[in-house]
Amino acid sequence: MPSPAPDRLDLIFAALADPTRRRVLSMLLEDDMAVSDVAQPFQMSLAAISKHLGVLAAAGLIRQERRGRITWCKLDPEGMRAASVWMQGFGQFDPVDLDDFERFLETELQAWTEE
Repeated sequence: MPSPAPDRLDLIFAALADPTRRRVLSMLLEDDMAVSDVAQPFQMSLAAISKHLGVLAAAGLIRQERRGRITWCKLDPEGMRAASVWMQGFGQFDPVDLDDFERFLETELQAWTEE
């Protein structure tokens, strides 16, 4: 399977880097929502929420559609696939034992300071 384009991954990870956008994605896991309903729990303007939604849409994580006068937001699970595939590539390595790693660093540091 080909690896996702780096610029696509940049958009996805940049979108996920913001806690407001992650919360919006969590909200959309439950159901489609009107933009005004998405904005309701946040202490920010509708324009600010719209910018967050634009970032999520540009990254392909949500879709927006007009139904009459209302814009609805819907989670797009396929949008997360590129990031998921990229991260799964790191699953081929054994997990690092952090205790062993810490002991190694302490030993190295001690040896370095004794020189």
